[in-house]
Amino acid sequence: MRVITGTARGRKLVTLEGLDVRPTTDMVKEAMFSIIQFEVEGAFVLDLFCGSGQLGIEALSRGARYCVFVDQSRDSQDVTRQNLQTTGLAKNSRVAAMDFAAFLRSSSDTFDIVLMDPPYKKGLTQAALPLVVPRMSPGGIILCETAREEELPEQVGAFARKKEYRYGKIKLTAYRRPEEEQA
Repeated sequence: MRVITGTARGRKLVTLEGLDVRPTTDMVKEAMFSIIQFEVEGAFVLDLFCGSGQLGIEALSRGARYCVFVDQSRDSQDVTRQNLQTTGLAKNSRVAAMDFAAFLRSSSDTFDIVLMDPPYKKGLTQAALPLVVPRMSPGGIILCETAREEELPEQVGAFARKKEYRYGKIKLTAYRRPEEEQA
């Protein structure tokens, strides 16, 4: 696993071992950042269910202003901190050591981009989406990585499912506010 492009391009990232961890493949990560390529520069990003922190680190490497990494696993928090140090991106980040719901309920931050990659088939994306929406900036985007067969809602608060992208067994779902509401 490595950083694809930007200031930390090519840096190898550490990942956790075991069946509970499923790092995003380079192909899917590349696709994810193609979707948001013109929105990353200067963005305030949330890497929810961060695991190793690779998605938020990729955003920082590509010019995001700041990233908050959230994971309840102490091992994931430690690996994320280690990867932030390795890439030299720690100063533009914060690792929140808490459950996603507790973080979203207590946070006063507003995010431009939310990257969600929770454990598959546990209903975590569906549980997190309604809590994420109030934390979004007006022109923000929510990108969810799930198993291909997971069903996500068409609408969550002011956000609508704009597009789904399929990559083998993986699905990326993008949520945005409808254009007429952004005017």
